Amino acid sequence: MIKLERTSALLLVLLAWACAGDDKARIGGTIVLSASADADVLVPPLTFSVLGKQVVDQMFDNLADIGEDLNTVGDVGFTPRLARRWRWGRDSLSIDFELDPGARWHDGRPVRAGDVEYTFRLVKDPALASPLASSLDNVDSVSVVDSLTARVWLRERKPDAFFKVAQPVAILPSHLLSGSPAAGLRAGSFGSSPIGTGKFRFSAWDRGARIVLVADSANYRGRPKADRLIWLVSPDYPAAAVRFLTGAADFIDVLRPEYVSKAVAAGKGVRASEGSLDYGYVGFNLVDRKTGRPHPVLGDREVRRALVMSVDRAALVRNVFDTFGLVAHGPATRLLATSDTTSSLPYDTARASRTLDSLGWRRGGDGLRRRGSTPLAFSLMVASSSTNRMKLAVLLQDQWRKAGARVSVDPIEVNTFGARMEERNFDALLNAWHIEPTPSSVREEWASSEIKPGGYNASSYRNPRFDAVVDSATREANPGRSVEQYRRAYRILSEDAPALWLYELRNVYGVSNRVQPSGLRPDAWWRSLDQWTVADTVTQ
Repeated sequence: MIKLERTSALLLVLLAWACAGDDKARIGGTIVLSASADADVLVPPLTFSVLGKQVVDQMFDNLADIGEDLNTVGDVGFTPRLARRWRWGRDSLSIDFELDPGARWHDGRPVRAGDVEYTFRLVKDPALASPLASSLDNVDSVSVVDSLTARVWLRERKPDAFFKVAQPVAILPSHLLSGSPAAGLRAGSFGSSPIGTGKFRFSAWDRGARIVLVADSANYRGRPKADRLIWLVSPDYPAAAVRFLTGAADFIDVLRPEYVSKAVAAGKGVRASEGSLDYGYVGFNLVDRKTGRPHPVLGDREVRRALVMSVDRAALVRNVFDTFGLVAHGPATRLLATSDTTSSLPYDTARASRTLDSLGWRRGGDGLRRRGSTPLAFSLMVASSSTNRMKLAVLLQDQWRKAGARVSVDPIEVNTFGARMEERNFDALLNAWHIEPTPSSVREEWASSEIKPGGYNASSYRNPRFDAVVDSATREANPGRSVEQYRRAYRILSEDAPALWLYELRNVYGVSNRVQPSGLRPDAWWRSLDQWTVADTVTQ
């Protein structure tokens, strides 16, 4: 592990490097990015993996994009994408999106308002089971005003209504998909050769090896500066890091603390953010996957609370992330105004032990607890491709063993992890989560309405009080009162302990001197890949 003072000094030097460089615009060249796990599917409303999201965001466009300040209230700061302009209805219950007349699908067909209507209807279709469906809960319907104008009708006035409609959902080509059943879209041919409107076109996907995109030179928003993007997929993180360190790749989106000094020694650059929208957590499955009844261990609220209080999260974060991680306190990272660092349960092993004793979980001669014939035991599912999460799993296993719980670590391949998470086929899982910049995204993972196929509430957490408070917060027009209500909801969630929030990440990127990145946004560094330049490419 790098010493803390050494790490801080390195970052000061490397951040200064990041501000330097040649601002001269260049066109052409190939940018190679290193990934430690493959994409799951390249169909935007079904994409679950981080790599899948990075790729589809280059090929497809939403209606409008959030600004650099990540404002989600109203439409201030949003920039046009497929929609070149928009108009609110007088009652603020409808938005007319006027599409750019130059927008074309990569097969040459023009983009039309019917594509917007089709996409929104598809995403809301339960047969598709899209995790984005909740983003459109406030959409009543979409009507086609004319060939280039789609009118989105809203159910209610909400502060982030525009964000929910314009940002998360990428528009799909109705002329290619409208005849296909929603349930078959995941396995259909479109996902193997997707056609969008973005600045990069699909070229190749060699599963487990690489994904290649090429510039759409006649794109309606202008051609990207690079000719080609290649993601090289490695079987694990160390292999992905080696590709970056040896120069086989230009960029890696997670540079772990132990690799920072190696990157500097190899003449690479590093960029770091003050925070991010990413957190890691342990999610407890409150329902027994075999019987459908409350889980014999984790279905008990007081047991979950004791398990949370048994973990020294600060020690875990220091051990694994050094200064690149912060202790998480709930489902909102510090970049959100609603974040509350006082809402989490404390680290208190004595109180946790008293709770378990009072519930009848008695220690045996081996130090482990049982209640009658039932052991205090469960499995912890973790993606084997993540070294950090594997380390955390072992450390958690040890801390819970000291509390009297027998926890078996279940490492599995990342796509299998995603499938089992969706099926709720686990006891507990160690997961990383990327939240939206709007606080209303807390509903996606924890609201009762999301206990459904395609819903993100994998823990099957259900509390009507939490649902009601979050709903009130999403409707509250006064920002101060909205923050208070969100924080009240976070406290309810933390008190119920459906999860153990572990860490927030500072984004630390590795960048070769050959590439000049632009606009590394904390919510999605890849959103500006079309503006990245290759330094050794001659201007054309």
